[in-house]
Amino acid sequence: MTDRLESMTILVAAVEAGSLSAGARRLGLPLATVSRRVAELEELLGTQLVQRSPRGLTPTEPGEAYLAACRSILEQVGEAERMAAGEFREPKGLLSLSAPIVFGRLHVLPVVGDFLERHPEVDVRLEQTDRPVSLTEEHFDAVIRIGDLADSALRARRIGEVRRLICASPAYLAARGRPQTPEDLAGHDCISFDRLLPAGRWSFGEGTAERQVRSRARMSVNTAEAAIAAAEAGLGITRVLSYQVAESVAQGRLRIVLAEEEPAPWPVHILFRAGIVPRKLRAFVDFASPRLAAALSAHGARLAEAPVSGT
Repeated sequence: MTDRLESMTILVAAVEAGSLSAGARRLGLPLATVSRRVAELEELLGTQLVQRSPRGLTPTEPGEAYLAACRSILEQVGEAERMAAGEFREPKGLLSLSAPIVFGRLHVLPVVGDFLERHPEVDVRLEQTDRPVSLTEEHFDAVIRIGDLADSALRARRIGEVRRLICASPAYLAARGRPQTPEDLAGHDCISFDRLLPAGRWSFGEGTAERQVRSRARMSVNTAEAAIAAAEAGLGITRVLSYQVAESVAQGRLRIVLAEEEPAPWPVHILFRAGIVPRKLRAFVDFASPRLAAALSAHGARLAEAPVSGT
């Protein structure tokens, strides 16, 4: 079993380094040893795990699945050994996190700062992106995910929910009128946020009752902050998430419209892999969950108190 774990370690290092020779240098092993151990794994499994070419080393389709399993096994073995050795009395090590851009800036960064202050032996790598990320393939310990979850082997800690709001500036609504139905959007200037909805058609309702309505996108942007700034400037009506726009609504720079047509809120979770949970990750999830939940709850309360256009 020790030889198998060593071979897994060699395979992972070679793929991550991009070539057998680079993997050998990283591990301080002869190239012949690295090449032989990878070939032995392929022979044992009866399938090609990697493709070798002058441009480097790339995993095959079965190799991708096997690499993911190798990383998980090696991580769990390493954590079990450190726990047995008493290394995890205090959280320590690098914690890799991902969060949506605006949510990360508003909420995750402050929580991470407080967490680092409390746990001096932990370092954090935080990637803020609105694209979906893979915990396994991109080596994240945890991600903040907004939206309904697909079935998976990941563990999830729910921290709240967010609304999908349609809003516009008071000046725009005074000049162009307030839409009474989703179909009225066809006669308005709309600002599409590509991450949340495509230009040209916005969806309303849920499940079998969902319907698409035509919209006229005078402007299309790729960040929520740009959509909000454009709406505040009176350029049109936009749809964004509640935490992104809570401050603008509370301060009267934007007004919510078509609130009665909102779809069901999206849940917000912290996702992390099942199995042995490192102490650093368990400490972060326990620390961050109530704080992020409180922030989302506070946004909900502020929006509930804000005036809706036409009221």
